[in-house]
Amino acid sequence: MAITDWPEEHRPRERLIKHGAAILSDAELLAVFLRVGVAGKSAVDLGRDMVTHFGSLNGLFSASLSDFSEMNGLGPAKYAQLQAVLELAKRSLSEELQNGVALSSPQAVRQYLQLLLGGRAYESFAVLFLDVKNRLITCEELFRGTLTHTSVYPREVVKAALAHNAASIILAHNHPSGTPEPSPADETLTLALKQALALVDVRVLDHFVVAGKHVHSFAEHGQL
Repeated sequence: MAITDWPEEHRPRERLIKHGAAILSDAELLAVFLRVGVAGKSAVDLGRDMVTHFGSLNGLFSASLSDFSEMNGLGPAKYAQLQAVLELAKRSLSEELQNGVALSSPQAVRQYLQLLLGGRAYESFAVLFLDVKNRLITCEELFRGTLTHTSVYPREVVKAALAHNAASIILAHNHPSGTPEPSPADETLTLALKQALALVDVRVLDHFVVAGKHVHSFAEHGQL
């Protein structure tokens, strides 16, 4: 049955307008995005299939065009629309951070980093450079691949911090394995970076480990 044949109070778009987006399930939100389903499936059914097929929303968001297009009803047009929505969300959160909420709103930092790193299949190390008022100057991916103390060079992080005239930084990397707990190597790397940056009077405010929907904060766990 098409969604247009459902009772109005059950239709995702009408429910979103009346009650807000937060009450909708992942499948319902995707249905609003999709607008229409495919033969034999409503947009909600297709949305549910998308989450199942890719394993999670982060898996869906990070899917390549070829993987995305494998599903019936999806293709380059929907892929482009989804990437545009994700980029708008990143830019909106970036604006918040540029307005100085890096410390007053740790949730905004988490959401930004989840969008940036959460779905990547490879390990990525990023740095948020902040000014003296804790406003975001820029965010850069500095390293990618297997991250160890020897592959993330403290001198490169120091050079980048000085180049951006940063007063402080927030470190972040992802764990594609899905486990957010930092490894001993992560802890060793964090200490080395903190010591190197202290020599040029740049503070390390936090180090986030992103694993899908889960984010581990070094600062909150007393590991800085």
